[in-house]
Amino acid sequence: MNVVRWNPFAELDEFLGRRVGDHAANGLGWHPAVDIRETDKAYVFDLEVPAVSPKDITVSVRANVLSVSGERSFGSDDSEGQVHRRERRHGKFTRSFRLPNDANDEEITAAAKDGVITISVAKRKQAQARAIEVEAA
Repeated sequence: MNVVRWNPFAELDEFLGRRVGDHAANGLGWHPAVDIRETDKAYVFDLEVPAVSPKDITVSVRANVLSVSGERSFGSDDSEGQVHRRERRHGKFTRSFRLPNDANDEEITAAAKDGVITISVAKRKQAQARAIEVEAA
């Protein structure tokens, strides 16, 4: 007889995984983690999208909303054996972000490196206040 320690949280994880956690199975997809930072010249978005090819990612902007969408699929490594646990999310994803008023949606760049998509949205040049000399008539 084998002695197995009971972990009540494992049963809870299994229950939640079947009910609400299995986003790909219920059509909800997944959401990549994102870091957003601001520099003097731009707003920068870093999205974690491991195992997603840059050609499978779409970046668009409309009505001052930046949208990033794509899809991650499982490889063909499931062909042999029985899968006992699947924790890696797969399926379609979409993330949208409302851009600040000073964001220049005409100057957006995106680059992929090591499973991270970096999107840079340039800031508009702010109108500089200047003094106007009043001439005597």
